[in-house]
Amino acid sequence: MIKKRKKSSRFRGSHTHGRGFKKKARGSGHRGGVGMAGSGKRADQKKTLILNLKDKYFGKSKTLRRPIKKKLKIINLDQITSKNTNLKGYKILSRGSLHEKLKITASSASSGALEKIKKSGSEIILIEKKHIHKSKEKIKGD
Repeated sequence: MIKKRKKSSRFRGSHTHGRGFKKKARGSGHRGGVGMAGSGKRADQKKTLILNLKDKYFGKSKTLRRPIKKKLKIINLDQITSKNTNLKGYKILSRGSLHEKLKITASSASSGALEKIKKSGSEIILIEKKHIHKSKEKIKGD
């Protein structure tokens, strides 16, 4: 038997390695691209797939352009100790009760929590966000 050279060595220096057109040798067949490429105006077979997706495929999401409101963390009255009286970023809820007189600073508090804090003799300072209100005054003509 004659020793046959391997194909990999025979095609060294060949532009397309015996495959013809370069695009055919890429290992992905005659695919147009990656993913959902080619689902344009006349791609009826793919359009129904896209329209039934959970997330919108066409257009931009308006939620990404909306300012994101930061949610406050929640803490109950019975979880407050003398160590953590600076509760910026927290909303205090009325579950439990206070046994010590504390000076608490928090972003928000429920009405029940405010009552219980006042009953225990503690102080609470709520950090209010600054809201800019533009009031338009109408000038009445005589």
